[in-house]
Amino acid sequence: MTSIERILSVSLVGAVTALAFGVAPAKAAQVDGPKLTWNFSLWGKKRAFTAGIEKLSALVSEKTGGNWTIKIHYGSALSKSRENLDGLKIGAFEGAMFCNFYHPKKNPALMVLTMPFLPMSGWENNRKIREAVYKYPAVMKQLARWNTMIYTSSFLPQYELLGKGKPPQTLADWKGMTVRAGGGVGRAMKKLGATPTTSTATEVYTGIQQGTMNAVSFPFTYAHVAYKIHEVAEWYTANLSPGTADCPMAFAISAYEKLPPQYKKLLEDVKEDVINAQIAAYQNIDKKNLPMLKEKLKEVRYTPEQIASFRKAAGRPVIEGWIKENQDKFDARGLVKMVFATVGQTYE
Repeated sequence: MTSIERILSVSLVGAVTALAFGVAPAKAAQVDGPKLTWNFSLWGKKRAFTAGIEKLSALVSEKTGGNWTIKIHYGSALSKSRENLDGLKIGAFEGAMFCNFYHPKKNPALMVLTMPFLPMSGWENNRKIREAVYKYPAVMKQLARWNTMIYTSSFLPQYELLGKGKPPQTLADWKGMTVRAGGGVGRAMKKLGATPTTSTATEVYTGIQQGTMNAVSFPFTYAHVAYKIHEVAEWYTANLSPGTADCPMAFAISAYEKLPPQYKKLLEDVKEDVINAQIAAYQNIDKKNLPMLKEKLKEVRYTPEQIASFRKAAGRPVIEGWIKENQDKFDARGLVKMVFATVGQTYE
């Protein structure tokens, strides 16, 4: 038996043995690189919101043959949700999700994505606008102060509200209600006479249950169900759609800069798969959640005239207020105009 025949024989025996014991032969790494472990900070449990980072973690491990591991820490195990930017700044972990409205003063330019009634209906516009905002110089500069760079968005869907008590059948019914709503969405609800609060997602269930909150605005439908709000709510809005927020997937700049070139390239190569997995997770969970919510809760739907009235009262006035507050810090008006121009619309 020649040396080549011996090698082939040993390889064949190994493969047969692995299959006999139900163990698949290890896949060869497509990207060679050093052994590396990244820690990624999250709050809450595994849910549609976490599909993107879970896909990235799986792909990175697969493509490097297990050499690069992104370890996801759920349940605020590494940091409180409001403190993930602080953790990235000091290098406590390499990656994290964070929500802009948890700390508006830390990321004022990114707060543009909480403004009410931005032209973000549909997944294509949702993506185009977020990606354009991430590249805006003021946004990048402000996040760099926190040693933070955005990898991609979690592409939060439009918000709707779930609540307990008397359903707000008219816009006037919101007056006096306490509503969990942050950023521009919170300001929009304030225009209706509601009192906004920015309680963290994990605090909302108790608030609705005990009556200290009347309603909660969350990305619809995944977040309401992920945090079990439907279990203590009695109604939901089907078409108010006041806006959304932004909770991107971010890396510590210091950690990213230490990556070998092939690992940086890998992040770009798999990004489209990560984005597709994230959006698909929302679409799939809606197919399950919507029928359940329709059956369990009372649907509140507003007329076109009511929606137009809401937009007039809480759309442009809220955006203009935000521009006035921030124009001396960065070109807030230019940022808003860019948002609309990205999808072929004009903000005057």
